[in-house]
Amino acid sequence: MKISYQWLSDYVKLDHSVAEIEEALTLIGFEVEGIESFGVPRLENVVVGEVLVRDQHPDADRLSVCSVKVSETEEPVGIVCGAQNYKVGDRVPVALPGAVLPGDFKIKKSKLRGVPSAGMMCSAKELNLGDDHSGLLILEDRPAIGTPINEIFPEPDTVFDVEVTPNRPDCLSVIGIARELAAWFREDLKYPEIEQAISDGDSSDHLLESIKVLDSEACPRYTAWSIRGVKMGESPDWMKQKLRAAGLRPINNVVDCTNFVLLETGQPLHAFDFAKIKGGRLEIRKARSGESITTLDEKKRNLSADDLVVADAERPLVIAGIMGSVDAEVDGSSVDIVLEVAAFESTATRATSRRLGLSTDSSYRFERGVDPRGIEFAAARCIDLILKTAGGQVGGAPQMAGTLLDTFSEIEVTPEQITKRIGFEVPEDDIAAAWERLEFEVSRPDDASEPWRVRVPSFRGDLGRVADLTEEFLRMYGTDRIPESSVGCETVSSLPEAPGDLASRAFRSHLVANGFNEAFNYTLVSGDSAQCWQGSAGRQALEMENPLSQDQSHLRPSLLSGLLDVIRFNRGRARKEFRFFECGRVFREEKGRVNECLSVAFAVCAAPEKTDWLAREPFDFFSARGLLEDLVGMAGLQWQAGRIRPAQNDAAWTEKRSAELVHPAGWSVSWGALSRSILEAHEISDPVFAGELIVNPARLDPSAKKKASFVAPSSFPRSIKDIAVVVPQSELAESVRSKVASFANKGAKGFTVESVNIFDVYEGKGLPEGHKSIAFSVEYGSPDRTLTEKEVGKAFDDLQKRIAEEKSMAMR
Repeated sequence: MKISYQWLSDYVKLDHSVAEIEEALTLIGFEVEGIESFGVPRLENVVVGEVLVRDQHPDADRLSVCSVKVSETEEPVGIVCGAQNYKVGDRVPVALPGAVLPGDFKIKKSKLRGVPSAGMMCSAKELNLGDDHSGLLILEDRPAIGTPINEIFPEPDTVFDVEVTPNRPDCLSVIGIARELAAWFREDLKYPEIEQAISDGDSSDHLLESIKVLDSEACPRYTAWSIRGVKMGESPDWMKQKLRAAGLRPINNVVDCTNFVLLETGQPLHAFDFAKIKGGRLEIRKARSGESITTLDEKKRNLSADDLVVADAERPLVIAGIMGSVDAEVDGSSVDIVLEVAAFESTATRATSRRLGLSTDSSYRFERGVDPRGIEFAAARCIDLILKTAGGQVGGAPQMAGTLLDTFSEIEVTPEQITKRIGFEVPEDDIAAAWERLEFEVSRPDDASEPWRVRVPSFRGDLGRVADLTEEFLRMYGTDRIPESSVGCETVSSLPEAPGDLASRAFRSHLVANGFNEAFNYTLVSGDSAQCWQGSAGRQALEMENPLSQDQSHLRPSLLSGLLDVIRFNRGRARKEFRFFECGRVFREEKGRVNECLSVAFAVCAAPEKTDWLAREPFDFFSARGLLEDLVGMAGLQWQAGRIRPAQNDAAWTEKRSAELVHPAGWSVSWGALSRSILEAHEISDPVFAGELIVNPARLDPSAKKKASFVAPSSFPRSIKDIAVVVPQSELAESVRSKVASFANKGAKGFTVESVNIFDVYEGKGLPEGHKSIAFSVEYGSPDRTLTEKEVGKAFDDLQKRIAEEKSMAMR
């Protein structure tokens, strides 16, 4: 999450350097993944200009030739521009020849399609004011022509890119991070003032006739406010500046207010144009069969009966908690608006978001849980901003549905419990002060023998035990202040390494040697992931009783889900090929029991990386099988090709491009191409070939591992014979190959069958219905002589005879 230094300063006094704030965030549990400058740096020759003329370029449909006034005393300059969002009379930033824009982009006179251009009109991105480069930056306040751009925009800001862990949804907001910094630096937290009082009034003054929640589990709380007579337009510069710093594009004053409050408080909001609501009422319900919605990104999305929507009398208007539709969006013609502020259940929101492949700032927060008691404050703050920036009048009391549950928790604790857990003595006042800075209410009875009562605020739903309070104290006390102490112990003799550890070390060494990078993932996954790899029974058996979040609610049954997350994370890092592996523990449900197993898994994504002098062979089904055969051998297990069958998990693997081997001794392997559905769920567009070995560590026997041996190749020529057999289509090619190899070995007298390999599989004309033809090359040889044609022919005749006698196959 991107957070602006200046925005944080609105709520907490920050007399600290950027480096000190970065260190503070890290110490209290928020990793800073990046720091960047945002805003217009010191620029020369970049001024305000006004478009006087805009003509079509004679030789380019998408270019315009403009006359732009950049000084009150000089002649206008001619500039060729490709943007489409401006008109004559607009004032825009103009970079004149000699200017150097961020990124060392030098402006000079040039010709575009034969027309001279003496400068460039700039977008927000070109001035380091955000990522928006879809059009020019229109200066709505109409500053004076020729004004240097640095006189218009404030000094550059610093933006922190902060990683917020799933158990801290309260910190997916500027106020949340400011609260943490205020507690750390022992400063006061300044909440934003709501200057315009919102009268409760009468709900009969509301624009809506009614709202109705038909699924209270998926939507425990829904409120709708009405505002009449707003005047649509641009947001003030200070608001647009903050939105751009957070990575959002300003749209209009009403929508910008909802986005501003979302980032400020962490509570998502949505605004409807009342004139577009059919029937004057809203229903929060599950989607009906055949319903679809065109979302604000202008994509039509088909809904399922599991998707929660906000609908009017005729159609869905919002995918609840995720994104609204174009049918009721607020635009320049809107006059009366309805403001939605609600709490949607996290699991339902996540399921719909993943099914539709649609993740938004709102869904990200609802998936992790929002504070239901923050709804009223967020609504009041947003309405106050709308009244300031767009005018209008609040239409009485809000329409409300659902129950506001008591989400506060109270924990009994004694100072002794805290000091015992942290291992050193701390004054009681320091313990209480640390919690109070985090807005905990601490009740300390007069009787020292009585426990304290700590009331945890509603926005900290992750706290419920003494251990949680201990952690919160240590965060605020500072883990860097924990006293050092030496721990003494007697030395013990080294124990033999466990078979599982030996195997893991061998796996890692082999995979690294084959160009793979090791990954480490959490052992907890979502319920959807558990179901994908072990079905509904596994999902139920592997579920945690008190999960930290819905994303980490189940023990992982496979390592592959985590590897796909790693691939998704690395896709934007300019890599052409990803080779990752992981070795760790997984948990499998078998006959109602949960077994802890050792697993090694690998995944390869996308096309191979090529250079002018070297091209690596593509990684495919057979590459995955070969790698797994190596790993199975390293574990001291016996690969049995006759047990290979098509992969049974259709949700995870692609049909006819995957296989598995389940051994009765308690181990299994699966490999092949992962299914399109599971790749889409992880937002991966390229094919992924993967494999996984799962084994009970108790079944490992390092002594059974085959020792490497060398046999000198024969210097005598081989004799190769080809044969084709017709078998039912359901027969596995490997099973047929094993039978042919067995028959060939029985007929070879005094020499050996070096190999039996498949070189062709045919299905089509000339074969009985439901059958296929498999062609093999049979290689005969001897280590000490050249075979005669007669003895090879006799062995080959015997092979054909045995095949002819086999009921399940026939010669072609």
